[in-house]
Amino acid sequence: MTRTVYLNGDYLPEAEAKVSIFDRGFVMADAVYEVTSVLGRQILEFDGHLARLTRSLEALGMKNPMDRAEWLAIHHKLVELNDIDEGLIYLQVSRGNGGDRDFAYPPEGTPLTVVLFTQAKPGLADNPQAKTGIRVISIPDLRWGRRDIKTVQLLYPSMAKMEAKHQGVDDAWFTEDGFVTEGTSNNTYIVKDGKIVTRQLSNDILHGITRASLLRYAAEAQMQIEERPFTIAEAQAADEAFFTSASAFVMPVVEIDGVKLGSGKPGPVAARLRELYLEESRKAAQ
Repeated sequence: MTRTVYLNGDYLPEAEAKVSIFDRGFVMADAVYEVTSVLGRQILEFDGHLARLTRSLEALGMKNPMDRAEWLAIHHKLVELNDIDEGLIYLQVSRGNGGDRDFAYPPEGTPLTVVLFTQAKPGLADNPQAKTGIRVISIPDLRWGRRDIKTVQLLYPSMAKMEAKHQGVDDAWFTEDGFVTEGTSNNTYIVKDGKIVTRQLSNDILHGITRASLLRYAAEAQMQIEERPFTIAEAQAADEAFFTSASAFVMPVVEIDGVKLGSGKPGPVAARLRELYLEESRKAAQ
């Protein structure tokens, strides 16, 4: 089956979708993106992702090119055209084609480039790694200072993921000034004596949509939450660790820099939070 993608108002076979080599997203990484999950043909956390998209665009001086109804219609149309039951929808907005490569922004009124495509992920909600947990390494956080803006500047996270693979593990956690900031594509947490600890929001980390919902569900379930930085040593001594993202939901971490956490198996808090998140997010899916 040929995948159908969305490009600037048109639904096209992926091989026919073309973007200029002078597009700012290509030559300057001058673009933002979002990824939403699809379960049972419904879209999870749509409003949260749309709000963050608007925030990212505004931070870069771009206006949201569509309203909520238009964005939602495109998402549902792509789910229908590509017959996605479980999977992901990737959305990207760039500053567009300025006519040539130039550090200065193109003239006001230059059309933005809007791209969406789907990725089929059968079994997304029943990921076997959630039952076994993953292993991570820590590496210095050398990214730029506005990590709260979800831009397509993903080279360093990509390098970090590859370093993790080279070391025979699954992912990497970034550290700065002795503390964990976040994972390569996720927000990070530890659990000690039943208390969930995660770094507070700032420009240093992405304001995760899954993070926000999960903390709300945890609070409603009377779980203790502390928002503050933590070190790798503290994480290694924790009872549990996990991360959250739109595509992994809640994923247990069972080893950090070669040190096994607790029993070396996913713990009950992460398991309960994953169950809770999937249950509640399915209810609110659109």
